[in-house]
Amino acid sequence: MSNIEIVSDQYIVQTADETHFHLADAICKEMEESAKQRGTGIAKRSPVYVREKMAEGKAIVATTLLGEWVGFCYIETWEHGKFVANSGLIVRPDHRKSGIAKAIKAKAFELSRSRYPDAKIIGITTSLAVMKINSDLGYEPVTFSELPADDAFWKGCSSCVNYDVLTRTNRKNCLCTGMMFDPEEEKKSAKRKPWDFLKESKIYERLMRLKQRLLLRKEIREAKARQRDMELA
Repeated sequence: MSNIEIVSDQYIVQTADETHFHLADAICKEMEESAKQRGTGIAKRSPVYVREKMAEGKAIVATTLLGEWVGFCYIETWEHGKFVANSGLIVRPDHRKSGIAKAIKAKAFELSRSRYPDAKIIGITTSLAVMKINSDLGYEPVTFSELPADDAFWKGCSSCVNYDVLTRTNRKNCLCTGMMFDPEEEKKSAKRKPWDFLKESKIYERLMRLKQRLLLRKEIREAKARQRDMELA
């Protein structure tokens, strides 16, 4: 796997290392701002954590040809390498819709396949755009029960504004959609019809809106019940 990939005449996408440590603060700040604006989770990460991923060779960074930070993603392993998560995808607002997110995800996927060829590659997202990128790489939707059972995996969601939804449903449901690339299923792919994201995306969009309404109604009912309990106490 080549470490550096030049995307068009604008961007360089590569495996991050110690020379990129100075970008960690800006990356974390953008993660936090993006989560606030969307109202859904990018799990909050510290600059120390981001630098650790860079030092381990488990992060992808995109820059302009002049070295200006553009985007970022990192990988994590779970259950002794059985699962690999491509997480924390973030692109600076002024570089979005440029195709760079797809290039970063593709590089992270390539890195994951190279280092952990037998692992299932997973992700959870609320973004239809990310779902489209994932589906192009061979991911398919899965239930949360198919994702790692490791508490540490789910702890990564604790800084998300929807974490209470996840915990209330005992990790069975949330606003995110779980996705997975299974190398064993890839071997069988010639024998079955692949998932058509473009055909199904409108259905997922409607399901997402329905899920949000149902969860909101539940929160309102629980809030009213707590208020009644306080009044009766």
